[in-house]
Amino acid sequence: MRIHRGNAVLWEKPFLSGEANMCHSLANLEHHHFKYAQFRRPGDVHVHFMGTATLSFSDGIETRPGDVFEVEAAPFLTPVRNPLAIEAPASVTVRSL
Repeated sequence: MRIHRGNAVLWEKPFLSGEANMCHSLANLEHHHFKYAQFRRPGDVHVHFMGTATLSFSDGIETRPGDVFEVEAAPFLTPVRNPLAIEAPASVTVRSL
């Protein structure tokens, strides 16, 4: 796990994944997911991304627009990179139907 700011690495820690780093067991997550009929349709495929126990905010990192979040893990061929962008607030009017 890395956060890039400009041409420098702002923050980096090992990617910790797997059931040992989760607060719930996989069996518990499967139970709560598949108890709903819409998730038990024959032929459907389910892919779950569980995240990681690695958190930049717990190290006091304050991100900015333009920072690039990078996840690199041995099973994947290339790292995933996502830049942070902040959308301008939009004026929204909600009305009763």
